[in-house]
Amino acid sequence: MKKQPFELFKQQQEKYQQLVQQKNRPVDSVNGIYQRYTSPVLTVEHVPPTWRFDLDPIRNPYGLERLSVNAVFNSGAIKLQDRYLLMARVEGADRKSFFAVAESKSPVDQFTFWDYPVVIDELDTAETNWYDMRLVQHEDGWIYGLFCVESKDPQAPQSDTSSAVAAAGIARTRDLITWRRLPNLQTPSPQQRNVVLHPEFIDGQYAFYTRPQDGFIETGSGGGIGWGLTKDIENPRLSKEMIIDEKIYHTIKEVKNGLGPAPLKTRHGWLQLAHGVRNTAAGLRYVLYLFMTDLKKPWVVTHMPGGYFMAPQDQERIGDVSNVLFSNGWILDEDQTVYIYYASSDTRMHVAASPLDRLIDYVMNTPEDPGRTSACVRQRMEMIQRNLNRLKKIGPA
Repeated sequence: MKKQPFELFKQQQEKYQQLVQQKNRPVDSVNGIYQRYTSPVLTVEHVPPTWRFDLDPIRNPYGLERLSVNAVFNSGAIKLQDRYLLMARVEGADRKSFFAVAESKSPVDQFTFWDYPVVIDELDTAETNWYDMRLVQHEDGWIYGLFCVESKDPQAPQSDTSSAVAAAGIARTRDLITWRRLPNLQTPSPQQRNVVLHPEFIDGQYAFYTRPQDGFIETGSGGGIGWGLTKDIENPRLSKEMIIDEKIYHTIKEVKNGLGPAPLKTRHGWLQLAHGVRNTAAGLRYVLYLFMTDLKKPWVVTHMPGGYFMAPQDQERIGDVSNVLFSNGWILDEDQTVYIYYASSDTRMHVAASPLDRLIDYVMNTPEDPGRTSACVRQRMEMIQRNLNRLKKIGPA
């Protein structure tokens, strides 16, 4: 006997309610730096059934999914009052992404989406796709959303239906519900992605971390994470960009790198989270790394630990675009715990947690990458020797 559409919907709704009520469990740390959790915090299954199924039996007599979702990933993050909010990138089966807010009273589980996705005005009908929003609580009192705006490359031949151009979109809000779209950021670079607004004024100006690019995928002469200033956020224009963290041959950031969320202010400097990309035989590999910049001069790097901070592991390696970790959101809680929200393989969202002082210790005391195999071996040998000497003094276990 054929089930009625509403009965099928009820089954989906029951599965959804079970999922969003599940508790998340921490995983024992293997490196002492951070703690992962067993389950993702957002997946396709977290998208409400009302967003996917048409409940009208006349329009949908078989109870089919009408507007499917492919992935939920790359979420901005912010805490307002007692609520943890993730500004997720939700990608439909049609490949178009949109923004949606998921909320929880816990930083690690039970996130549920608001009733409706986020509505932001478009500046031009050429804007085909939006994604990867950073949420920044700025000193001026506004919450800013910075996101990538993708359009078809107008210079490409008519037969080329894949070439694109990327720009940095900006919108602001007080509550994540009502948004005012501002003009896109204008810079000397042909294209921009992974743009982040610094949360404080610098010499009375708005400061941006950028990723200058010659092309949509290739950075070309871009060369790393940039920095620039503008006096007017309602007409945001950078007259120059300065590279503050360059991409480097045979490192985790040899192909490109970009800032993740807005930095966290500490007494030692600005704690920065970024992603680095390198080539492999299986394609590009995205990892996360930390560094620190000067408290009064945020464009000056003071500490740069060698290697990656976090890389894909286990189920995180598999997905729509495999072997990728990406983060554009973290929250420093009142108890000084940092919750890092990261996506794996362009498919799902996870969380990792660490005390702020532990991250500071990691950044300030982890050696830099010496740049060559022979120097790396000497660096490791010196630590081994110190450890063996210490063990001799301690005696047998």
